Order: sequence, then structure tokens, then C-alpha cells
Amino acid sequence: MDFEWSMLADLSYWHTTLQLLFPAFGETLYMVLAATFMSYALGLPLGVLLVVSSPGHVLPNPWIDRVLGTVINIFRSAPFIILMVALIPFTRLVVGTTIGTTAAIVPLVISAAPFVARMVESSLKEVPHGVIEAALSMGASPWQIIYKVLIPEAKASLILGLAITTISVIGYTAMAGAVGGGGLGDLAIQYGYNRFRTDIMILTVAILVLLVQGIQSLGTILARKMVEH
Repeated sequence: MDFEWSMLADLSYWHTTLQLLFPAFGETLYMVLAATFMSYALGLPLGVLLVVSSPGHVLPNPWIDRVLGTVINIFRSAPFIILMVALIPFTRLVVGTTIGTTAAIVPLVISAAPFVARMVESSLKEVPHGVIEAALSMGASPWQIIYKVLIPEAKASLILGLAITTISVIGYTAMAGAVGGGGLGDLAIQYGYNRFRTDIMILTVAILVLLVQGIQSLGTILARKMVEH
């Protein structure tokens, strides 16, 4: 379909375009929220375990630290597109299909969870060791140190990590659209690239940029408030 920029002044053009953009945006939002939530449900405990099992920490265990770190690094090193294709049998087993937004959430979670684990590990390692030693001297258990010392002390960094993770997931959803994952990425490929609709390409990119900017700004504001309090 050839596009003429004079069509931008046509109300019917915007009516048709918005009918394409709104569902695609909704699909992207659904994938991002669901995948980010489940990634943190998996990645947060993994990140905590990486920290507390490291040498010299509250629950040192070289075997867990080494094996878990290796597994996380393997999944982190796999490009998302390759991982998405490799996980097709597993995705079909979990959700019964390999096409669509729900199916895309499976590889999104498996790809993002190791990233979350490393982000959490980095945030928790910023907590001064003196604070942990003080808690130990007062008789705090390892579990109390985790949820009363480590996580509260690293709240600002964890929030920034959440923003960065969410932005990464947005990028993954755009790539998922290239292989039938739905959302704005699929719209950009099917209607923008394949049909030579430059306007659709520009609009989808603009929406993604605004979404990323909004999430990053919100994360920065919340992290700043945590530091102030």
C-alpha cells in the first residue's frame, strides 16, 4: 500500500490507524506487565540466593553459588530471538500454542528472569557489609537479614533495576512481534514493513519511545523518593 503524507489530515486515516494501534499497544502492555511480574517472581529469589550463598555472606555455599551463577549466565548469553525459537516445544507444552501474546510471555520470562537475578544481585551487593555484620551481632537470622536489612537498604537500586528490566522486556516484545508474538512489533512488521507503511513504522517507534521514557522517569522519581526517606 502506498502512503501519501497528505493522508495525515484525513480523519478516516486516523480512525483506521488508531484501530490498529490501540489493540497492538494493549497486547504489548499485557506482555510487558505479565512478563515483568513473573520475571521478578523468579529472578528476585534467585538474585537473593546468589548474594547470600556467595563466599563470606550469611549463607555461604560455593556449590550453589557456582552452579546457579553458571546457569544464569548461560540463559543470559542466549539472544532472545534464538531462545524464543529454541523454547517452542516448551512454550507449546505450557500454553498449548506458540503464536500470540500469551505464548510470547513464556520465552520473555525465561529470558528476563536471569537478567533480573543479576540486577538484584548487583543491588544487594551495594549494601555495606558493616550493616550486615551489625545485624548478625544483634542475633538476626539469615532470613531476617534478607527481608529486614538487604532488601530495605537496596530499595532505591531495586526500583531502578525494575525500570531497566521493564524497558528490556519492552525491547524483547518488539522482537517477539517478528515471529508472531503480537503487539507493536508485529504491527510494525506486518503493516509497516511488509506493506511499505512508513507512517505505521514511525508511530509504533514513537509509542515505544514514549513508553520507555515514561517508565525510566517513573523509576528515577520513585528511587529518588526512596533515598530521601
